[in-house]
Amino acid sequence: MKLVRFLMKLSHETVTVELKNGTVVHGTIIGVDMSMNTHLKSVKMTVKNRDTITMDTLSLRGNNIRPEPRRRKWHSEEGVVEGEGVAEEEEGVAAGVVGGGGGGGPPPGKR
Repeated sequence: MKLVRFLMKLSHETVTVELKNGTVVHGTIIGVDMSMNTHLKSVKMTVKNRDTITMDTLSLRGNNIRPEPRRRKWHSEEGVVEGEGVAEEEEGVAAGVVGGGGGGGPPPGKR
């Protein structure tokens, strides 16, 4: 499962997200878009080596979220949420889509 799809499923869950710059953000997910932009409410943000800041809402740009593909379990207030493994099938193969090209052999007109 891609991280963006997983975050979309966590709508209305309270989560802790680490950013690439070391900032830790704790809040409740309002929504996530396909660019992984994450919108949170009731936010507590701790910038690395600084005091905690409290905000009503915060939007995180998707490419700033630190992905952790090795984790299989994610913690939320509801308990542990199981994620799928790191090795996934590629989308086209999983959907049964196979390459549309012809077989081997010379190109047309070269026979």
